[in-house]
Amino acid sequence: MSDAVTAAATPLSAKDFATDQEVRWCPGCGDYSILKQVQTILPQTGIPREQIVIISGIGCSSRFPYYMNTYGMHSIHGRATAIASGLKATRPELSVWIVTGDGDGLSIGGNHTIHLLRRNFDVNILLFNNQIYGLTKGQYSPTSEVHKVTKSTPAGSLDHPFNPMALAMGAEGTFLARSMDRDPKHLQQMLLRANAHHGASFLEIYQNCNIFNDGAFEIFTEKGTRAAETLVLEQGKPLIYGTAKDKGIRMDGYKPQLVDLNAGGYSADDLWIHDEADMYKAQMITRFFDDPTAEGHFPRPFGVFYAKERSTYEDDMQLQIQEMVATKGKGNLDKLLSGKETWTIG
Repeated sequence: MSDAVTAAATPLSAKDFATDQEVRWCPGCGDYSILKQVQTILPQTGIPREQIVIISGIGCSSRFPYYMNTYGMHSIHGRATAIASGLKATRPELSVWIVTGDGDGLSIGGNHTIHLLRRNFDVNILLFNNQIYGLTKGQYSPTSEVHKVTKSTPAGSLDHPFNPMALAMGAEGTFLARSMDRDPKHLQQMLLRANAHHGASFLEIYQNCNIFNDGAFEIFTEKGTRAAETLVLEQGKPLIYGTAKDKGIRMDGYKPQLVDLNAGGYSADDLWIHDEADMYKAQMITRFFDDPTAEGHFPRPFGVFYAKERSTYEDDMQLQIQEMVATKGKGNLDKLLSGKETWTIG
């Protein structure tokens, strides 16, 4: 048996997806965990390394392709989504992953992100959200909270921040999910779900920047507050949370209502049952984004918000080409460029 055949028959491991490059992130950065989880789940997909492409833009997260033993490209600021779209259109058989951040993907690249989602290319978007510009040393980003004091906003930011999930929902995304760097098991589950989705998957990952915005998501990660502040979305199960699983969310007509299962006569049977295919309720869930310090606020959801099958851009494009060739044969470039409209001058 040849070495090539032997290699093809040997299952891949996480180590097979690691490169010999020195990982150059700050010690303690959440990017390390995300890298580890991606390297861990890719062998489970069964996709050969030569069929996987990692494309990034500009930012700390955009070093990602150097550390993945796959094909990849460290592209330009905000344009990873555009480059990935072109690649997927011409090589639809490839597994394409986009690694971006809240600055790269929602500021200079925001327009490209929303149009990729509405076109529904079959790619996976991993948006690392640390609510700060880390690479350029600590300026506020499109997801930084109001009054955020940074080097570029010494008196506090006046900008209202983006809600990434609501933005993706409004752009007609077909798979929306959220996870965090400090929950490896959950992150692996979300990465596998995103990969399995045929269409554009948008996975927001809360990622701690321990140098310029340390503890931004501490309320959702620390043992003392996590159970009361996070809501794990599970298909077909009630929206229930809390240290003793004694809090829940029900529908009061068309409005979500927080309830205490130990008071008020409510039980788990009265609660909202999560359905990933329900577009209308998914829009409500994206709005569970209140200030976590406010009284009576909703918990922050993690998991799959919405999942829907819709034809992908590259599939529709291939079908259109086949239909054109079948009905009209070989194209005429000169005729195409001249168009249908003509003018006589003079």
